[in-house]
Amino acid sequence: METGDRIAIDPAVCHGRPVIRGTRVPVSIILGSLAGGMSFDDVAHEYDLTHDDIRAAIGFAGEVLNAESFHTLPTAAE
Repeated sequence: METGDRIAIDPAVCHGRPVIRGTRVPVSIILGSLAGGMSFDDVAHEYDLTHDDIRAAIGFAGEVLNAESFHTLPTAAE
């Protein structure tokens, strides 16, 4: 299964985790690096990616979250 122009999902690559096409760099690593304070330039240099690759990873994550359903769980007091 392949998603978009820059994201690939292939069971033979990184156990089927979404990666940047043509690499073994998982979307989750890119997002974690950005969340940890790395800049786009830092991530691009560290993983040999383009800024468009990084934006594609962020966009993919947004699409996945947008497709999810979230349900409020009752608290212990309820």
